[in-house]
Amino acid sequence: MSAVIESGELDRPRAETATVVLAPGDGIGPEITLATCQILEAAGAAVRFEPIEVGEACYRQGVSSGIPEDAWSAIRQRRVLLKGPITTPQGGGYKSLNVTLRKSLGLFANVRPCRSWHPVLPSRHPEMDLVVVRENEEDTYAGIEHRQTAEVTQCLKLISRPASERIVRYAFELARAQGRPKVTCMTKDNIMKVTDGLFHRVFDEIAGDYPEIAADHRIIDIGTALLADRPEQFDVVVTPNLYGDIISDVAAQITGSVGLGGSANIGDGFAMFEAVHGSAPDIAGQDIANPSGMLLAACEMLRYLDDGATADRIECAWMRTLEEGAHTADIFRAGHSRERLGTRSFAERVCRNLDTAPQTLAPSRGGGLPRFDGSWKAAAEKPRKSLVGVDVFLDWDEEGRDPGRLGDRLVAAAGEGSLSLRMVTNRGVKVWPDGLPETRCTDHWRCRFRVEAESECSHADVIGLLQRLEEAGFDFVKTEHLCHFDGQPGFSLGQGE
Repeated sequence: MSAVIESGELDRPRAETATVVLAPGDGIGPEITLATCQILEAAGAAVRFEPIEVGEACYRQGVSSGIPEDAWSAIRQRRVLLKGPITTPQGGGYKSLNVTLRKSLGLFANVRPCRSWHPVLPSRHPEMDLVVVRENEEDTYAGIEHRQTAEVTQCLKLISRPASERIVRYAFELARAQGRPKVTCMTKDNIMKVTDGLFHRVFDEIAGDYPEIAADHRIIDIGTALLADRPEQFDVVVTPNLYGDIISDVAAQITGSVGLGGSANIGDGFAMFEAVHGSAPDIAGQDIANPSGMLLAACEMLRYLDDGATADRIECAWMRTLEEGAHTADIFRAGHSRERLGTRSFAERVCRNLDTAPQTLAPSRGGGLPRFDGSWKAAAEKPRKSLVGVDVFLDWDEEGRDPGRLGDRLVAAAGEGSLSLRMVTNRGVKVWPDGLPETRCTDHWRCRFRVEAESECSHADVIGLLQRLEEAGFDFVKTEHLCHFDGQPGFSLGQGE
């Protein structure tokens, strides 16, 4: 794709040279990848690149994942990937290539450093220097979605104990490695008490293993507000997947531009490094894209490969370039910038500044990225699981959507079985018994059937209930078993339960 890569200039053998897979990407990807490779070559980075093609062109050729078999083979063999931004075509059932890579290779930790570059890039938060550690494999990003009725769709949010333990421990290990004094967990467990509640509990458990590091928790909404208003109060922030995706972009923008953000994706023996921004096809080929995010991601890659000296050298040259006021269009500001540079000329300036120390900007914190240790797994006894009921979700749009009529019909249909109707909710609000007439209802109803206290039921009891509901003309679209684990409910309680 580039003269530097195709000519083999980056293939010159060096001591302890690591072979890294390189995916230039789509849109502006090839331009910023070339600029980054030129700088790494000039700095003498001990890497050899093996180019692969993934992304939009592969989608168009019928590869639904965007990753051909030969690319998978190279990634699995080399185990380290430097990747440009990818365009995911809209429609056609295409899955995000990023999500596919992260989940398929077990890249459980997304690490995004976000720091102020003040006074070179003026900021209201000159002391900002934090890292967002985002769980990378589950949450709503499992992509399990369904349309269940004419009016209602759903997305499943999956939070597991093993994934929560891995990401939380990684956050504390990173704080320890980089000398950061505090780790903050952000969830929404005041509402999602089971899923986010698990993540918060795991955080509290693991924090006890790191007594020298302060640990606190914020509800994600106020946590995001505080991050936007007072980012200097945070050091390491660890979150489930969706929240981390959002707040890492918020934090990156506060630094001056999302174009400055690089990220690492760490797994068990695999790692992927990339800029945080997208492929920006609207400016592709115009030589105006900022290669900084890709370059800083490459520096994190070098540290991961134990070539921290070269990473520091490149980063110092990059900071000196910013100090000289040589800026790309996205960060060019009148009164602070002196030259508006294109992608190629910015890379050339960084190369000329190698071995030139920055005058005002401080180097990044040392310590790098901790490697994942597969022993980070808590030994937990499997709890006793007992079935105590079932939530049956109905597609029901009859009789004026009257919850009272629905409840009466369900009670009659359930008959004298072990499972009796306890309540009906609509979008989580109780509408039977004793619902309010003002509550607006859709055609999607959760009907909770429970056994008597201290009792259990069987799968056969649930199947018998469903058969009776079908005979009564009900269209059930989904069921969720209600279970106790060591006597504790494994489900959120409904209103009044």
